[in-house]
Amino acid sequence: MVEIKTDAALDAMREAGRVVARALAAVREAAGVGVSLRELDEAARTVLAEAGAGSPFLGYRPSFAPAAFPAVICTSVNDAVSHGIPTGYRLRDGDLVSIDCGARLDGWTGDAAITFTVGTPRPGDLDLIDATRQALDAGIAAARVGSRIGDISHAVGTVARRAGCGMPADFGGHGIGRRMHEDPHVPNRGRPGRGFPLRHGLVLAIEPMLMAGGKDTYRTDADGWTLRTTDGSRAAHIEHTVAITDQGPRILTLP
Repeated sequence: MVEIKTDAALDAMREAGRVVARALAAVREAAGVGVSLRELDEAARTVLAEAGAGSPFLGYRPSFAPAAFPAVICTSVNDAVSHGIPTGYRLRDGDLVSIDCGARLDGWTGDAAITFTVGTPRPGDLDLIDATRQALDAGIAAARVGSRIGDISHAVGTVARRAGCGMPADFGGHGIGRRMHEDPHVPNRGRPGRGFPLRHGLVLAIEPMLMAGGKDTYRTDADGWTLRTTDGSRAAHIEHTVAITDQGPRILTLP
């Protein structure tokens, strides 16, 4: 069931989104050569605690997962596309890192992701990040009253394909509100003019996941969570929570 939010709910979700933005900024600032992924998770936990916010990630267990997620952020490095679990792995020069974070505040949820390089970027990584950001921007621009989910999907997929990138089948964006994952599903590819109609008060997490090798296939690690490219190519993941409004798309997870 798709829930349409009131304007008051959108304002409340904006506050949750601010917490997400602060947590991602803290993680980005803490990241560096020699820093462990668990230390990045601790940086995000500190921000959530200071804001009085909970984590929709911690303890989350969808049907595909063998165990509940044990952290407040996903840390996906290099060929990991998404859902990476923070471990004792220490960041190295040239690593490509995607961080996904959520926050629950006063009953409402925000969700966003960033991708960045550690130290000296490897060839192609900045182009991959730029293409992923452009895909997100295109998806947000298409998130307008009177359009449909397929218009967002088509916009994201067009940019990704133009950049020669693959996208993991079965994974994409989603509705969001009182829960992190709500209807409707927002694929990262699709046909314009198709799917659920966009109305004022609909809130979506739009999240391109681009794989530099150009393939759409992925594999899942033994942890049951981490998605990796099948060809070992690098991946990037950037996301915002976006409200559809009569005044245009409103990004709720900006700083």
